[in-house]
This record gives sequence, C-alpha cells and structure tokens, in this order.
Amino acid sequence: MNEYVSEAIVLEKEPQGELDERVAVFTRSLGKFSAKVKSSRKITSKLSPHLEPGNFIRVRMIEKGSLQVVDALKRGKLSGPPDFFYLLGRVLAEGEPDEYLWTTLLAGVKDWRKILAILGWDPEHASCEHCGRGNVFAFHIASQNFFCGPCAARSRGEKIELA
Repeated sequence: MNEYVSEAIVLEKEPQGELDERVAVFTRSLGKFSAKVKSSRKITSKLSPHLEPGNFIRVRMIEKGSLQVVDALKRGKLSGPPDFFYLLGRVLAEGEPDEYLWTTLLAGVKDWRKILAILGWDPEHASCEHCGRGNVFAFHIASQNFFCGPCAARSRGEKIELA
C-alpha cells in the first residue's frame, strides 16, 4: 500500500454509488488523476466541503488497487468561471504533470488562450478546421480542433470559448 501527500487543485467531483464520489484533481508532481472518496455524500462527511471544484487543497491518498482520498484540507479557493475547472479537467491528460501550468493556475490566470498554448494547442497560430479562417473563437475538446465563431455555433460537443 502506497501513500501520497500533495497539494492539489480540485477539478471536479461526481457521485459514484449511493454514498461515494470520484474526485479529479491536478497536482504539481502527479498531474491530473482521479480518486475515490468513500462516504463523502453522507451529511456528516468531513471531506466533502474540502473537495469542491476550484479548491486548493492538501490531500492524502492511499493506493490499494486504485487511489482513495483519506484526508483533505482546504488551503484556499481559486476564482474562475463556474465551468472553468470542469473544462480544464476535460482537456488535461491523466498522469501528465506540468510545472508551468501549475504555477500559471496558482497565479490566478484563467485565460484559455494561454492555457491551451501551454498544453501545446496554440490558438495564435491556429485556423478554423472547417473554413480555414485564422481568427479562431472556440476549441472543440473531443476533436482537439479550433473553430471560428460561425463554425463553432454549428459544431456539437463540449467547446471552450476563447473570446
């Protein structure tokens, strides 16, 4: 059984079963990963308030086949639009740490153009996948393509608006 202690940014949490949840976090040294949180949906849960999306936490996990959160302490709250951390979780790859992205997020940067450039998708040099226009408006998560405004309105699926 391995134990991990790290600072993390909570990206999302979702119900799993009747009382448990699965939480996705991003850490400096481990990158993005998800872990089970037992009984966190009980009204008496002491972990649940610390594991809200956007929280900056110190987390302790154990690995017994899969990762499980056993302790978490909220150290702060990162500001951002309501869906920012959810979409960030959709874009990040599992187990890929990124020191520059970590420091950028802790500095309070929520600019999707900068974040996508850090991750290797630079909107400044992109063109629309459909019509070829250079001024892109949105990033389609599933296809990893950029679209201009009119083409983005016609595409389906989760998109990040670059504005």
